[in-house]
Amino acid sequence: MDTFWVGGGMRRDRVKELHYITPKENLQSIGTFGILSHIEAERLDHKSVAWEVIQDLRKDKSVPGGNLLHSYANLYFDARNPMMSKLLYDGKTGLVVLRVRPEVLDLPNVVITDGNAASGPTRFLPSPQGLDYLDENRVFAEYWTHADVIEYHERKRQRCAEVLVPASVLPEYINGCYTLTESDQRWCVDSQPDWKVEVNKNVYLR
Repeated sequence: MDTFWVGGGMRRDRVKELHYITPKENLQSIGTFGILSHIEAERLDHKSVAWEVIQDLRKDKSVPGGNLLHSYANLYFDARNPMMSKLLYDGKTGLVVLRVRPEVLDLPNVVITDGNAASGPTRFLPSPQGLDYLDENRVFAEYWTHADVIEYHERKRQRCAEVLVPASVLPEYINGCYTLTESDQRWCVDSQPDWKVEVNKNVYLR
């Protein structure tokens, strides 16, 4: 593993859950097949909110010592992040945040990134040891704005730290989801009655 400055690291007990942002229309499929990698999801009928500019950066990128980035299901440590902000700014509605059990960190060949996986400076680290190389305060920061543009982009990158799971996250690792509205909450309960579904405006930057 590369050696570099460690900004205090992230405590394992700080990771209560991991998050995945998706349109509510995908819940039926996810309840059956789990959270799929980009490559696996392309084989199924699904609704995508993928930002094509970012996907163009990710599609040909490989995880060092692993496979193509698109062959991993990507989770966030916290969905209250720049990606959520971008989706909402673009007018996306009906978004749900899946709540994934942190035990996925211990699955074989899982990778932790110290920022957005599409970003050039981002490092790819084995899980769960890679937690030691994350800046916990930056990853869970309520805001990532900064007057200095270089520092702003660095904080934005770090806020989108990811957990990459080969191929898929199986349904048994999904505890439930968050929604923005009560109507979406009812929709999700109807779709997945065994899940715990909560309205959580904070994760939607409200």
